[in-house]
Amino acid sequence: MDSDEYGDAFFQGTKYTRGDLPQRSPDFIVKPDDFKVYEDAERMSLPRQFTFGPNDLKHVLEERRSRRRFSKEPMSLAELSTLLKYTSGISGDETDQGNFALRHVPSAGGLYPYETYVVVNNVDGVKNGLYHYYPPDHALDVLKLGGDYGKKVAAICLDQPMAKDCAAAFLWTLVSLRSKWKYGQRAYRYMFIDLGHLAQNLYLVAEALQLSTCAIGALYDDEGNEFLGVDGYDEALCYVGVVGRRVE
Repeated sequence: MDSDEYGDAFFQGTKYTRGDLPQRSPDFIVKPDDFKVYEDAERMSLPRQFTFGPNDLKHVLEERRSRRRFSKEPMSLAELSTLLKYTSGISGDETDQGNFALRHVPSAGGLYPYETYVVVNNVDGVKNGLYHYYPPDHALDVLKLGGDYGKKVAAICLDQPMAKDCAAAFLWTLVSLRSKWKYGQRAYRYMFIDLGHLAQNLYLVAEALQLSTCAIGALYDDEGNEFLGVDGYDEALCYVGVVGRRVE
């Protein structure tokens, strides 16, 4: 098969046909973990006071844009906390009937098949470095400190300068087994839809906070996976969102 036909083959191969639906019974004994845990990482708690200012929903929806320019003024820790809470964070202590932790975005089967990594370039009160967001504690796991990781993220994003100039970059990986456990190969359709839900919340929350943000899907995949220390199969970098203070 030619490389430019893989997407077509996937789209046809994962169709649902009436009378010929796959018969799957998810086994909860082998259900993948809901969250990735870095056992030995230092964990930094994030503030839990979330303020959005006077913007109403209509204003946020009308003003939402991809903004690729950032000022050199740092973003606040409270703003970073709010962005993480309302993109990847857990929605209170609420669970659905299947005992899945609910979040602020929809996900097929409530499985949330992604992890959020954060590269901090310019955030008050947070050392520059690479972090992993742990939703159950609303906290950041410290993975790497020091180094010009903003420049590294820009290189991964096809050398786009906005990934270096932003205050923070969110790097989202897909953990395919979480969705494949229930949906098999059809899961790949749902996982990318789920990332779209996640990125839209980043846009809306950033707009409410009067920040600039832009989502990036153009990536050097292997370079990104190597940077995060993931294998590119069971967990793979698929999407990046950059955010920072707006240029007036």
